[in-house]
Amino acid sequence: MSKKKYYAVVGGREGDKIYTSWDQCRRQVIGVPGVAYKGFADLPEAEAFLTGGAPAGEDTPPEDTAIAYVDGSFYGGAFSCGAVLFYRGEEIEFSRKFDDKELSAMHNVAGEIMGALTVIDYCLKEGIPALEIHHDYEGVAKWAQGQWKANKPGTMAYAQACRRAGEKLSLRFVKVKGHSGDKYNDRADYLAKKALGLAE
Repeated sequence: MSKKKYYAVVGGREGDKIYTSWDQCRRQVIGVPGVAYKGFADLPEAEAFLTGGAPAGEDTPPEDTAIAYVDGSFYGGAFSCGAVLFYRGEEIEFSRKFDDKELSAMHNVAGEIMGALTVIDYCLKEGIPALEIHHDYEGVAKWAQGQWKANKPGTMAYAQACRRAGEKLSLRFVKVKGHSGDKYNDRADYLAKKALGLAE
C-alpha cells in the first residue's frame, strides 16, 4: 500500500487546500458539514481532486475513517461515558450511564473504556472500516494495544474486545490533554457528566 502524503480538502474551514499530514486535515474537516476530503500519495492527484476528482487510492481513504472523542465520569457508585463521533459529515453523540457494580470499582476508568467500546460497537454495527479514538486517559490505548497488562476483569474484557474488533475494524488511538480547551474532548466530558445528572 502506498503511504499518503497529501490530503486534499474541499470546503474545509480554510476553504480548498492541500495538507501534508492527517492531523492538519482533521482540523479542517471535523464538524464541517458538506466537506469533502481524501488522501493521496502524489501531489498531482491531490491537486486534481481539488479541481474535480482523481483516481481512488490503494488504501482506506480518510473519508472512510470515523473520528471519535470519548470520556468517562463517576459519581455515587455509578459510572458513565460520553462520546462524539464524526463520520462522513455526520456528528453523533453518546451519553450513557452504567450500574455494573464490578466495573464501578474502577471509577472513572470504567467510563473511559466504556466510551471507547461504545464507539467501537457503533462502527462495527454500521460497517465502518476504520476508527480513530481521541481520549485523555492513556489506558484507553495502552490496554487496547497490549502495552499495559490488563489485570482486572474489566480491563481484560476491554482488551479482548478491542482485539476482536481489530479483526474487522482498523483502530487508531490519539492521546489528548484533558480539560485543555479541546472542544470535542470537553463535549465528551459534558456528555458523560450529563448521563449521571451532573450537567444540564
